[in-house]
Amino acid sequence: LSSALHGGAWENHLRLSSLPRRPAGMSVLVTGAAGFIGSHCSLALKKRGDGVLGLDNFNHYYDPSLKRARQRLLSEHGIFVVDGDLNDAPLLAKLFDVVSFSHVLHLAAQAGVRYAMQNPQSYVASNIAGFVNLLEASKNANPQPAIVWASSSSVYGLNTKSPFSELHRTDMPASLYAATKKAGEEIAHAYNHIYGLSLTGLRFFTVYGPWGRPDMAYFFFTEAILRGNPINIYQTHHHNEVARDFTYIDDVVKGCLGALDTAQRSTGSRGRKRGAAQLRLYNLGNTSPVPVGKLVHILEALLKVKALKHVIKMPPNGDVPFTHANVSLARAELGYEPATDLAAGLRKFVKWYVGYYGVRSGPEKENHQHST
Repeated sequence: LSSALHGGAWENHLRLSSLPRRPAGMSVLVTGAAGFIGSHCSLALKKRGDGVLGLDNFNHYYDPSLKRARQRLLSEHGIFVVDGDLNDAPLLAKLFDVVSFSHVLHLAAQAGVRYAMQNPQSYVASNIAGFVNLLEASKNANPQPAIVWASSSSVYGLNTKSPFSELHRTDMPASLYAATKKAGEEIAHAYNHIYGLSLTGLRFFTVYGPWGRPDMAYFFFTEAILRGNPINIYQTHHHNEVARDFTYIDDVVKGCLGALDTAQRSTGSRGRKRGAAQLRLYNLGNTSPVPVGKLVHILEALLKVKALKHVIKMPPNGDVPFTHANVSLARAELGYEPATDLAAGLRKFVKWYVGYYGVRSGPEKENHQHST
């Protein structure tokens, strides 16, 4: 532990950031707070008067400057993001020592299906070891926080029943990423059973929107189309188009807050269980799979540029041909109601993208070139 972590000023930052501003407000530790979903959830919690403390390791899986920009945005709203790693157990213990968190929203993870083939260890370190470290710190706390955490729709793997339901089998992962998320669900079960931790897992389905992740198709398609670079559109080996249940960020945020609001308290204290605790799993999707070709068509219209498309066979990299969420459980128990269709969501994303990167689309670009 660096000496900076013992500083009074640093501890005051932690306390101030995590202090709720509304009666009976939550004090939430958000891991992965400088990430895409983490930053949006942090802002939404702060806006309604909850206390939020962020934790992020700002890794280089994608451009850290985007994470730093999100961190600045959070800072402008009074949210402090600690620069640290889940695998730093003394740091976690210190955070829990300084702040009595009522809730943890655990969104930190090594994301992405394909990168697991290049760097498998990063998934084990983050999604399994990091999660266990967080659960250890949580179970030792008094009071123990209620935990809402990010699982993934990828746990459905080779499941062919559709739409995907929480009752379907999830023991056939198609990627290491999926396997680490499934492992997280089993680990959550064990910690709930032994220590009385209240745990809610959320299976996200292809979340997109402003401040999104550059490794996601909608993001790098936008970049490629504007630069005039070709894009690859995957087809399955049965000549079907790959389809995804694209879910807009604002809808997912509502689901995350709904999960926090309905989370019951953990029943243990300092590692001792006093009774059965809540254990839940929910799909958070949009319920309408869209072929990737349609996604590209919408982007072309918004950007006013034709894409250079290469249709190619899907490589064996762990991607699944389609995802489709059944959200009836989240609807009934969390009040979750996805309200944004892909065209409306992409319009908001493109507006952010053009503003953030200072690019012009289509005809505007040509006019600008003529006028300079």
